[in-house]
Parts: sequence; structure tokens; C-alpha cells
Amino acid sequence: MAEAAKTVITTAGLKKIEDELNDLKVNRRREVAEKLKDARAQGDLSENAEYDAAKDEQREIEARISLLEERLKNIEVVDEGEVTLDKVSVGCRVKVHDIVDNEDLAYTIVGSSEANSLQGKISNESPVGKALIGAKIGDTVNVDTPAGTFGYKVLGIERG
Repeated sequence: MAEAAKTVITTAGLKKIEDELNDLKVNRRREVAEKLKDARAQGDLSENAEYDAAKDEQREIEARISLLEERLKNIEVVDEGEVTLDKVSVGCRVKVHDIVDNEDLAYTIVGSSEANSLQGKISNESPVGKALIGAKIGDTVNVDTPAGTFGYKVLGIERG
């Protein structure tokens, strides 16, 4: 079996995954165990909706734990403190001028699992992220999207 491709992630993204995993293992497992214990105490399990719901919740928690543990095996952490500011890379906050809409925008380039457009965090694998990676201040990049081609001029690069 081929090794899975590494997913790029920032240290903040890594901490978020580790915190969620810890919460699931320590707190949520205990909560579900209590629910199962209480449901078993009610007697007949064959028609016990609380028991069935707790078992479903337990399966969901274990599936999420498994997913997070697998994700952790295949990540490459980018330390924002070591990011160079001479060109756009993961962990950078980049200020650009949208040539088509004539407006200034700011994006933080993050790994795909951290992307959140509402917070201005775009994936390094998105069309805009791919186009900006490697660009320097003053460069103009073109981004081909289903909605058309957009041009962005890089105005500034700082740590994310």
C-alpha cells in the first residue's frame, strides 16, 4: 500500500486536532461509558432506546478518534515562526489587491484541513492558494476558477 500524501498544517491546526482528540479520549469516552452503564441498569437491552443511542454515539466517537489519529500520522507541520517572508507559503498572511474587483483582501494560507473562508483562511490546495504559493511582493498571479480568471497583486506578506 502506498504511503498517504502528507497534509500540510500549521502549529495552531495541530494543536486544535490534538485538543479535540484528547477531549474525545478523556471526556467523551467517559460520558458515553456512563450513559451505557445507566442504560444497562434499566434492564432489557433489546428495546432500550437509550442504550442504542449511547452505542451509536460510542461508534461515532471511536470513528472520529480513528480519523484524527490517522490524520496525525500523515501531517507535516509548518512552524509559522520559521516562515520566510520573501515569498508566500503556508503559514503566511498575504495581502493582495484583487484586480478584477479593485479591492484589497487578506488571506492566511493554511493546510486544507484548516481552511475556513469566513475567517480568511484559504487552503494551499485551493485555486487561489496554489496561485499565491511562491509569489513575492509585487508579483501578479492569475487564478483560473469556474467563475472566470481573477488577477491578484501581492501587496504584503507577514506571519500568519
